[in-house]
Amino acid sequence: MRHTNLFSLLARCGLFAVCMLSVSTAQAQWATVDWTIAETLLAIDAPVSSVAQQSDYHQWVGEPQIPDSATDMGLRAQPNLELLAQVPPEQTLISPMFAGLTPRLERIAPVTSFSLYSPGTDTWQEMQTLTRELGELTGHQPQAEQLIEETQTLMITLRESRPLSQSETAPLLMVQFMDARHVRVFGENSLYNAVLEQLDLPNAWDQPTNAWGFALAGIEALARYPEATLVIIDPLPIGVEEQLANSGLWQQLPSVRHDRIVRLPPVWSFGALPSAQRFARELFAALSAGSPAQVTDSTVN
Repeated sequence: MRHTNLFSLLARCGLFAVCMLSVSTAQAQWATVDWTIAETLLAIDAPVSSVAQQSDYHQWVGEPQIPDSATDMGLRAQPNLELLAQVPPEQTLISPMFAGLTPRLERIAPVTSFSLYSPGTDTWQEMQTLTRELGELTGHQPQAEQLIEETQTLMITLRESRPLSQSETAPLLMVQFMDARHVRVFGENSLYNAVLEQLDLPNAWDQPTNAWGFALAGIEALARYPEATLVIIDPLPIGVEEQLANSGLWQQLPSVRHDRIVRLPPVWSFGALPSAQRFARELFAALSAGSPAQVTDSTVN
């Protein structure tokens, strides 16, 4: 009888522990200063309690949208620790570029770092790895696998429905403006290039890039690719549009003179699968609006 009662007690304790673990997991909230981590958490429906610099996230990343319930912890490089401590997260998630914040953030909650755009790695595979790691950490593995599958399906669908073959498509120069005379040009190791590879679209840029997949260049460097279609990803810095309209150098670029320009809404250039999906959709829509060699936006040139 005593053994039966002891077994019953242990069973009840075990059931209680399982219930408590389920409740703890359900209530777990995740905070991050990194927008790439943030967009992935949101895309797999992981509960997010705080994201840094939300107004700029909306300008540069756009989607998925941050829920109103998530607090804004201030600047990514200088988060508001007092605000974060008011409702401590289960963990604060960072990327290596924010490693210097670890000692301060650890006073509030454990800190975990996730890498992306590592030198010598395949960007497309690394984005999938990040998704799976965040899914495992947050207990949202099925949602993470669904995001990966949806992304792969989207790429296949877009690739098979291109209006022109790869050989018939003008090579693309993907740029973001730093000012009216300088751009980031995206090539090897970038998110944009990873999407082009999935869609079997040619990237015109053949020069070295940094670990983030871009090279800083003057706009005169774009003249070396006279057959390319120029893909401009917003946002443009304030005043750049007006300066380009009055720039003789800009007006003489072959892509500008021949109306080979595509302008896209903001897509986070250092993002993961959610940004890859958005870039693929926006680029495909723009190229499908007409011949890839003849797409233009009159607000830029």
